[in-house]
Amino acid sequence: MTAPTDRDPRTAARSVAEDAPVFVISVAAELAGMHAQTLRQYDRLGLVSPGRTPGGGRRYSPRDVALLREVQRLSQEDGVNLAGIKRIIELESRVDALQARVHELLEELEVAVQRRIAAESALAAGYGYGGDLVPMRPSTSALVVWRPRDDR
Repeated sequence: MTAPTDRDPRTAARSVAEDAPVFVISVAAELAGMHAQTLRQYDRLGLVSPGRTPGGGRRYSPRDVALLREVQRLSQEDGVNLAGIKRIIELESRVDALQARVHELLEELEVAVQRRIAAESALAAGYGYGGDLVPMRPSTSALVVWRPRDDR
């Protein structure tokens, strides 16, 4: 066996952005160890949806190739049918999206906490407002009657 070269698809797959649609169907099929017709079938079923050229040709990314390998593994090694594989892919995609959203929210929370701490520090030191601010107490159900003075 020869060492991989720059023209070797296996090397090319590692040097390209994960989601860049660069491989034609024959190269993607070779990288995934499948027949091109299998890739077309998976595309029709919505299991792996490659990018398209303006002329309609399929272009697979390294991420697509990895997904093709996972579909093959689930089918052959674990005995999962294609409908089950599609559901697994959808659920994993949802989990990834939710994890990304949780990460965003945690970052926003951290920023809000830092702003609150900074505001409380400024308030305690009397900066920015001349010390005229009074901390707000929790609301109560007490009734206060106000009467204007007759000093007019």
